[in-house]
Amino acid sequence: MRTIGRRGVAAALGASVLPFGARADDFPLRPITLVVPFAAGGSIDVLARLAADHAGRELGQTVVIDNRGGAAGLIGAAAVAKAEPDGYMLLMASAAQVTIPPWVNRTLTFDPPRDLVPVAHLADTPMALIVSARSGMKTVGDFVGEARGHRGALNYASTGVGTISHLVMESLKLAADLDIVHVPYRGAAPALNDLQAGVVQGMFTSTASAAPLIAGSKLRPLAVTTPARSALLPDVPTMAEAGWPTAEVVVWAGIMAPAGVPRVIVRKLERAFVEAALAPEMRERLVKLGADPVGHGARQFAEVIEKDLALWQRVALASGVRVE
Repeated sequence: MRTIGRRGVAAALGASVLPFGARADDFPLRPITLVVPFAAGGSIDVLARLAADHAGRELGQTVVIDNRGGAAGLIGAAAVAKAEPDGYMLLMASAAQVTIPPWVNRTLTFDPPRDLVPVAHLADTPMALIVSARSGMKTVGDFVGEARGHRGALNYASTGVGTISHLVMESLKLAADLDIVHVPYRGAAPALNDLQAGVVQGMFTSTASAAPLIAGSKLRPLAVTTPARSALLPDVPTMAEAGWPTAEVVVWAGIMAPAGVPRVIVRKLERAFVEAALAPEMRERLVKLGADPVGHGARQFAEVIEKDLALWQRVALASGVRVE
């Protein structure tokens, strides 16, 4: 499958300047649908609903949430990618639908970075390397040392083959020359349950999903993957501080639209969703959810996506991870 190259996201964004048959100046004339490619109730869904509420008030129209789960978010993402490029159907997007699938999924029915255009980067969620609180491992160095000393004996959990939690650990395995066994789960909850029970010995997961078990002294965070420390876990070092900058990953979330949406409409949507991300009450809610508010526009968001595409291409090619 042909995928868009570096600078391709920015080029696709620029192409949306072309005229469109509708009166873009009048946009929006009816409610907008924001597709959340997961079931209701998760952190992405909560973020989408907060952003939709604020952005809808700014746009003067209701932004309706449409939960379309399945296939790790690709069903919902494909629906938006193939939608009419008029600005009335948007995607609550993350790397799982946009920057990872081109390199690991052989059965894609669309090309995410070509068929979707950035609108607004709303928030980032740190990931952390987590172990059981009963484990003797207290640093990333301990984890690496244990894995090297018992090659093939340690298991690590992920939320599924080809997911970001899988690929982040693969990047650490490659950098540290580790031999540890991948155990994929159907979501974070069962994986975290087995992690605290000692069935698996480590996992990269979002700080938000692990926070209750960390607070309850069931799990221990060794390091976060973001360039700076997490506001939720200020005493936990970054992977770079722990000596492993190659495992630096930001889990972004943002609004995307079908490629071809007129630039004037992208700009209206961009302003509304950036203002939503920067609203004081929304920032407060996001921090409580374990997310870092961002509030960047389409151009900066395109740069993040391009960088992410290059990262996951390198990891996927080096590790051989494939989703059949």
